[in-house]
Amino acid sequence: MTEKAPFSKRLKNARLWAGLTQKELGMLAGIIEENASAKMNQYEKGVHIPKYPRLQELAKALKISTAYFYAESDQLAELIYVYESLSEEKKQKLDELIK
Repeated sequence: MTEKAPFSKRLKNARLWAGLTQKELGMLAGIIEENASAKMNQYEKGVHIPKYPRLQELAKALKISTAYFYAESDQLAELIYVYESLSEEKKQKLDELIK
């Protein structure tokens, strides 16, 4: 059995971390209610990969950067996810530490 594409795995992880169902996320991303669950299922199984505008809507609904989906490694993707969840104050402190 082949491993899921990084996008599919990351989308599912982010959705679960956000506590959303496939249907809820699909609707938040602008997919009509009747198709939301099926379309999200196809994305999570790697049957289809959304075009960039839809990906932006998914990221917005999940409150993360699209960079999360494109990261070269799962470790970097997780760092992006965690960074996005920080308050602005904590982001600023982390930025200062890095510099």
